[in-house]
Amino acid sequence: MRARLPLLFILTTLMIDAMGIGLVIPVMPQLIRDIEGGTLAQAALWGGIFSTAYAVMQFLCGPLLGTLSDRFGRRPVLLITLTIMALDYVVIAVAMNVWVLLFGRIIGGIAASTRSVATAFIADISSPEEKAARFGLVGAAFGLGFVLGPLMGGLLAELGTRAPFWAAAALATANMLLGVMVLPETVTDRIRRPFSWKRANPLGALLDLGRKERVGRLTFMFFLYQTAFFVYPAIWAYYAQERFDWGPRTIGLSLGLFGISLAIVQGWLIRYVLAWLGDRKTVLYGILFNAAAFLALAMVSSGTLALILTPLAALGAVVIPALQAMMSRAIPDNAQGGLQGLLTSAGALAMIVSPAVMSQVFWVATAESTAVYLPGAPFLVSMLLMVVCAVVFLGRKRMTPPVTDPPRARP
Repeated sequence: MRARLPLLFILTTLMIDAMGIGLVIPVMPQLIRDIEGGTLAQAALWGGIFSTAYAVMQFLCGPLLGTLSDRFGRRPVLLITLTIMALDYVVIAVAMNVWVLLFGRIIGGIAASTRSVATAFIADISSPEEKAARFGLVGAAFGLGFVLGPLMGGLLAELGTRAPFWAAAALATANMLLGVMVLPETVTDRIRRPFSWKRANPLGALLDLGRKERVGRLTFMFFLYQTAFFVYPAIWAYYAQERFDWGPRTIGLSLGLFGISLAIVQGWLIRYVLAWLGDRKTVLYGILFNAAAFLALAMVSSGTLALILTPLAALGAVVIPALQAMMSRAIPDNAQGGLQGLLTSAGALAMIVSPAVMSQVFWVATAESTAVYLPGAPFLVSMLLMVVCAVVFLGRKRMTPPVTDPPRARP
């Protein structure tokens, strides 16, 4: 049990990161109106600004925190950012100005970039054969956080629009205290890497790690895959209401089923898929399965069938853990934080791009003046992106053996 506590702490940290995204969804519209007044449409405009700011800070700061952890260690970076996250929730809970809310979401986006550090910790403690299954636990923790975040926000909102943020602050504080007690340091002098501003930004990290062509290709594929997969949070509520006339309760149920199924697939089922197919075939299976699922959702006309397909669609969610394991094995031990920071940035960029693209496609395909009425058109876009992912994956070069940079004396 003592050996498992650090992993439990890491997975809880990742879950809290994901909850930070979903927690605000049920309460933010009313909180903005309580503070700023105005209409629901004006609150939605501010909500869009908050979401974009949160994702942009994750894009910018993922490599920074990952590179800092390569230099100073995973433990101090994780504990400091968790402390900042707890304080940030307190700031939002007492905010009396919309600009303070914006500041809170900016700081929250920075603190939630700890996914890169937490994933690097898992890479540090895992053998090459364990990495894909352990990265699956990362996805499971995130999937669970996406389910619990809106659920927690909606239930605690009954006590007031600020209650969810006080609860989240308490949860982050408790997890930080657990980390103080159980989290070891995994960055030793053998793999410690000097800090470099060149590697601490998304473009610099891509150029640095892109020298290994396979990693560059797979990073691009990672971005395309995430852009396609984010069609669910980006468009599902609008698609389900337009196509099947579902209300909020059914939409919430379907998303909850999807999140739970995602956690089961990435936390448990992926171990058996990897043992059967191996990393490469697992990635190809996931791409093909996702392409078929997106096509089915684009064309389905029965709400009952769509509800059945929703959790089944999660069976394709084995790509990211297998892909992360392949990339982690291609990178030296002293660059794991930088790699996970780059992937955090790629995922954050996908969170920015996907809603913008998918919402525009949905609008064009459902407008009164449209030539072809097709609410499922965004899923066709995601299917095409899966085809591109397959082309990129199959066209990569063979992996070159990683070489750990020699350690340097600390200043």
